[in-house]
Amino acid sequence: MERSSPGGATGSQTGARSKVRIKQENDGDSNATHSHTVYVRFSARDKNKFTRTCTQPRTVLELLKLSGRTWSDENIVIQMGRADKECIIATHFPCTCINEGELLTLSYEKLKVEARGQNEQPILSRDRYSVFYIEKEGGINTTTKKLFKNNAAIKKFKFVVVYGEKGMTVKEAVERDGRFIDDLGDFTLSHNENPDCHTDCTEPVDSDTLDGKKFKLCLEREKGNTIPPPAVVHQIGISVTTAMKKPDGTVDVEEIYEKLRKQFPDLKEWMESRFPGDSYQKALNLKSKDFGKIQQSFSEVHRVRDILELGKSVCKVIVEGYSVGTGFVLFDKYILTNAHLFKGCTEGQTLKQGVNVSVLFNYEKPEPFPKYHVFQVAGSFICFVEDELDYAALELNPEEITEYKGIKKTKVPPGLLNKFGPIPQNGEACIIGHPGGQVKQMDPICIIEKENRGQAVAGHVESYRDTLVTIQLVHHLIKNQGIDQIMMGGKRAENVSTYNTYMYHGSSGSPVFDAHGRVFGLHTRGYVYDFPKKGSVIELAQTLLTIFEHFVKVLKKDNQLDLLKRVEKEAKGNSDLEKIFESVVGKKVEPDVPEEILGSIESMKIG
Repeated sequence: MERSSPGGATGSQTGARSKVRIKQENDGDSNATHSHTVYVRFSARDKNKFTRTCTQPRTVLELLKLSGRTWSDENIVIQMGRADKECIIATHFPCTCINEGELLTLSYEKLKVEARGQNEQPILSRDRYSVFYIEKEGGINTTTKKLFKNNAAIKKFKFVVVYGEKGMTVKEAVERDGRFIDDLGDFTLSHNENPDCHTDCTEPVDSDTLDGKKFKLCLEREKGNTIPPPAVVHQIGISVTTAMKKPDGTVDVEEIYEKLRKQFPDLKEWMESRFPGDSYQKALNLKSKDFGKIQQSFSEVHRVRDILELGKSVCKVIVEGYSVGTGFVLFDKYILTNAHLFKGCTEGQTLKQGVNVSVLFNYEKPEPFPKYHVFQVAGSFICFVEDELDYAALELNPEEITEYKGIKKTKVPPGLLNKFGPIPQNGEACIIGHPGGQVKQMDPICIIEKENRGQAVAGHVESYRDTLVTIQLVHHLIKNQGIDQIMMGGKRAENVSTYNTYMYHGSSGSPVFDAHGRVFGLHTRGYVYDFPKKGSVIELAQTLLTIFEHFVKVLKKDNQLDLLKRVEKEAKGNSDLEKIFESVVGKKVEPDVPEEILGSIESMKIG
């Protein structure tokens, strides 16, 4: 039986490009270095094959759409290879992982096959991926477990082909795939050639034991007589009541609490400290009251219009091969974002050789009809801080803008520096960013004052009150992430703004606005957990006035007088910025040469 093996792509097809730029329709450089041909059948019963020549790195769905045909992306099934019913790939599968002359056969299902928007990353060269096969029939402990969103569609084939960028884990690759169920939990991969050899889902995909190999997906066996230790509960995600259920189906609640008290002696103390008396109900009432304020402020058309206008300065930041985040224009050709987006790809204040950073403005509509424009980022940082102040200021190359779909070259949008302001006191705010690298989105939020953060976290965790082991494990996770630092008395309590938002993956670097259009925060992180489902107990932004003060100090220390004068000019009229600038630099930035001498020199030049 003839098989297709993405792992067998030749170096001439995939390895020649050490770096692949962001996909662009009219990218001449990509056309010169990337070219291969595939064949497409639009039905398994169709004897006709159509040639598709790919001239730039893209997803397989983008390659198929070159035909001009339209269909529902979520319902399409793409078989790869000439062997009947052998293996299927996702719509976002990279074309660089497809062999020259490969055959792709399309079919369609009434129900959704995969989730949309799974891959917003740029397409990389073949050597940056690991591609492996997972059998449709699961391995150990999967006989009663649904593995795929559309089992009926998947079971027509033998293998599901999964890919991952080197550096991500097996679990991340499977979750990003979009065809597996969302609550799959932890698992292992059993090697088909050696069934006793298992790869844990937390392992990186870089391993040579994965690429081009075939596996069965195996789950952990659930236990029902005793409360499992935290590590096991983390793996299998079962509730306490399930673990303690007797053979007749009844549950002894007192026995559960007694075992929990013995197993987690600090649980009661922690719950009482975070959740005293009736504070949970009070927190809910407070949240309801503040949300009413948000609805009132951000339902006023003029406010929304003003926020959207300012949102034109927000951009998607792509660190190719590393991460995707959000940023916004600070002033002129400088943008502000989070430093952690560049983790692993910097050397001091400079990007490593070969690391490419792109910035997309106006990315507000999804493919296939986007109208965004792209700038490249210079190799050096104006300022890069990675400790308590997690921010990076970068310079754009305005001459390197990419024209896209007939859009003419354009200027960098206006900066937001002169809109900086303090944290609002009335709890009304709004974030604009690119969560998950998707199109630009906005989320009205409610500021959680520092004295209410403990209640807010306890209120979120309380939603798992019927699974107290889960409460303990979530507490352990967020404590290890340093959540105590932002609580009352913590060293970061005064210098961050906290709230709840869904925008905590891929939104790092988003500006946070108040109801009057002032930008006061740099959205930075959430305190997250991944069981029994993915979530975040609270999210935070760093205060921009604190970042501005540090930024000015760095410019002064490095004697960057030209930039200091530009910042001073931009801050004019903003009392908060003027006060900070004067306290750090003085009333006026003096040039190295007196102005009268500079004037004489300029007169001589003119003469």
